[in-house]
This record gives sequence, structure tokens and C-alpha cells, in this order.
Amino acid sequence: MRTAYRVETVRAAEAELMALLPDGALMRRAAAGLAAACAELLGRVYGARVVLLVGSGANGGDTLYAGARLARRGAGVTAVLLAPGRTHREGLDDLTRAGGRIADDPFEALATADLVLDGITGIGGRGGLRPEAVPVARAARGSSAVIVAVDLPSGVEADSGEVRGEALRADLTVTFGTHKPALLIDPAREYAGAVRLVDIGLGPHLPSVPEIEALHHADVAHLLPEPTGESDKYRRGVVGIAAGSARYPGAAVLAVAGALRGGVGAVRYVGHAADAVIARFPEALVHPGPPARAGRVQAWVVGPGLADAATDTTVADILASDVPVLVDADGLHALDAETVRRRAAPTLLTPHAGEAAALLGVARESVESARLDAVRALVARYGATVLLKGSTTLIADPDGSTAVRADPMGTPWLATAGSGDVLSGLTGALLATGRPALDAASVGAYLHGLAARRASGRGAPITALEVAEALPGAWGDTREG
Repeated sequence: MRTAYRVETVRAAEAELMALLPDGALMRRAAAGLAAACAELLGRVYGARVVLLVGSGANGGDTLYAGARLARRGAGVTAVLLAPGRTHREGLDDLTRAGGRIADDPFEALATADLVLDGITGIGGRGGLRPEAVPVARAARGSSAVIVAVDLPSGVEADSGEVRGEALRADLTVTFGTHKPALLIDPAREYAGAVRLVDIGLGPHLPSVPEIEALHHADVAHLLPEPTGESDKYRRGVVGIAAGSARYPGAAVLAVAGALRGGVGAVRYVGHAADAVIARFPEALVHPGPPARAGRVQAWVVGPGLADAATDTTVADILASDVPVLVDADGLHALDAETVRRRAAPTLLTPHAGEAAALLGVARESVESARLDAVRALVARYGATVLLKGSTTLIADPDGSTAVRADPMGTPWLATAGSGDVLSGLTGALLATGRPALDAASVGAYLHGLAARRASGRGAPITALEVAEALPGAWGDTREG
């Protein structure tokens, strides 16, 4: 599992560790890891042309010390000082002793660089790059050099993942001690490129609960339901699906397709698309409704394609039940915050950015630019677990003692009609097997993204039904590690 901590937490941990180490030792650890990553990327260090973009403070110091290490191995290292009066003096002295030099013309140096180290702002930066750094950053990105960000791409917000101005997009980010939230959350994550974590001994000084966490295969495998020899279809769980309409019968089919592959023993469908559901999935149990009379279930999914006059009544009927409920798509438009907050059983909301904006009464752009703030605001308003869909899906729980989970498994090919319906069915089924809402949402998002990757192969277009059909393979992938 990858974990990320806020800047304030990281700095407190660094202060504790530095108190136990000789002066400058922590920075030299970071620089050693950074230089090793750069050497691996270059392949051949001797004769390579390396340009350091050096800001003020510790981030600039890390960059200078790493540059000195590369210079001692025969690289031609040139430093571009963007804050000459506040440059880390010891780091600069180390670089010049190693044979590095200060650039007379930064643009001339960048034009022939093989590798550029971005040490402009680091984790303390706010509001994008300063005006004086923008031309240099643009020249670096426009060159043929590989860009390596030091701890974090300059110009992104470390704690929120926001990009409020110009930022320097990296090919590789080498981060120290722990991930920062921006490395796991879009839009900042898109600027980081590949991410490499360098262990500098910070772990024992960090809190047990991180700000953000991202699951790996092994974490997901541990959370998957597993039938036993005593299991029958009812003990494995039954999920109810209230979805689809005369206008959108396909939404019901896709939600059921996801649910059938979510580990439950049976799927009970209620709605106006029963004929379409049975034609595709004869194993589904169908009922004309209302949901309260359809039979016992362990969880409900309500909303996908539910575009008819009875939507409000259907949602209210299901929210009045005593089992976990997942609300998606059209069901979200019928929500009343107080009703959701009063429920004794868990509620899971799964909006995309546009639906989240409507629920919060803000512009879609504000959700997309500050996704972490948006998911937390939704949790606070509705008292529910929220899965905010997007290029990185975020899942947050009303329990304030848990980390927000970030899921980067998706592929852009998932932006296709009906894929969200599959996710709803899959996640609702996981709820019905007894998974807590946070785990059901996290596992559902992970498997959904992994299935999409499998279905798209080397990057081919996919349909939502193909994602559903790839779910068993994705399930197996997590168990194989």
C-alpha cells in the first residue's frame, strides 16, 4: 500500500529524525537516492549533460548535493540559480568543489541538456511557478532532456493535488520519505510522471494513519469475499439492483453485469428493464417492484438509468431500508441530505465530477481542480461514504480516523457510456457480501480499473460490457500478485 502525508506532518517527522542525526545527514541521504535514480535513468553518467534548476531552501539543497554526486561521476553539471540570494550555500559549495558550474545563460544550458533536475519549489510551493521561473521551466519542458522532479513537480500543491498556475511536468518524480498527496491525486498526479520513493528513514516518525492511501494487488486480494464449503447463494449475499428504464434499459443490464461478478450468490433486479435483463442474464432474479416488496437483499444499488417519474419514490423506498445502499447517477438527483444522514445503515454515493458539483452547488471546474476538498465536502454534507469518480478515483469515509483512498488504476478508455453502471453493480455486490462501504468502494474501483486495462489490451477502445466481462480475470490478477 502506498501512503501519503501532508507537508506539515512530513516536516514534523523530518524534524524528529534530524534531531537524531548529524547535521546535514538527512539531506545527503535524500541527495544520494536522487543521484542514484538519475544515474539509473541516464544509463551512462560520464559525459552526460545535467542541468539543475535550483530554487531556495532544502529542495534546492537536495538538488545541488545530487548534482555534486553526478559531477563526481563525470557528468557535466550546470546549475541555474533561480533565487541566487537564497541558494543553499553548503550545497552550492559542494557542487562547485565537484566541478559543477553556475550557468551564465540558462537557455543555452537547457538546449543541450540530457537530464534536468527540477528543484525549483518542492513541497512548500503555493500558487504555481513564480513569473521569473516560468520561462526557464518552459525551456526545460521544450528541450529533449528528461525532466526529474525533486520530491514534487514544481508548481503543484503538495497537500491537495491542485495546480493553480503554471507547473513543470516531469518524466520522473523522486520523492523522499513518503509520498505526498499530490503524487496520488489529479490533476497534480499527471505532472509527476513515474514516481520513485527514496527511503530516508522517516517511517518510524510518521503517524500510523496517513492522509491518503492507495491499495496494491495484495491489499485488494485480502479484502475480496471468499466462499466456503458451507456457502449457499443466500449466505454469499444477495444484491438488489433498481436501475434502468424504458428509455435506458441498457443501464440495468450493465449494472447487473457488474453485480454478477462481484462475489454475491444472487442478483435481484427491480425495474422496467426486466425483459432486457433476463434476455442477457437468465440467472438474475427479477421483480416488477416496488423495491420494498422484491424480497430480502443485503444491499441495494439504485440510480443507473433510472430516468422516469418514479425515480424519487424508488430512491426514497430504498433509502428507507435497513441495509447498505449505493446511490449513483439519476438516483443522486433525488437525494435529500438529512434523509441520508439519518440512515442507520451505510450509504455510498458514487458521483462523477458533474454530479458532485450539482450535489455541492458549485461549478464542475471547482470539483475537478480540487478533488480532495470536494470529496471531503460531500462526506461532510451527506454523512455518507463517497466515491468520487475520475482519472484518479477518491473514496472518503465519514469515519474521521480513516485515510482517504486514491485509486489510479483506471485508464482513459474507461470514459465510455455505461462503465459507471458496471462499477455501481460491482461495488453494490461487494457491499452485499458484507464489505464495509470504504472497502467495497475501494475494491470495486480497483477491480473496475484493472478490468478496463485488461479489456483494452495494448490501448484499444473498449465497451462497458467488455469491462464487466474482464472482471473475473482482474479478480484473479490480484490474487496472483
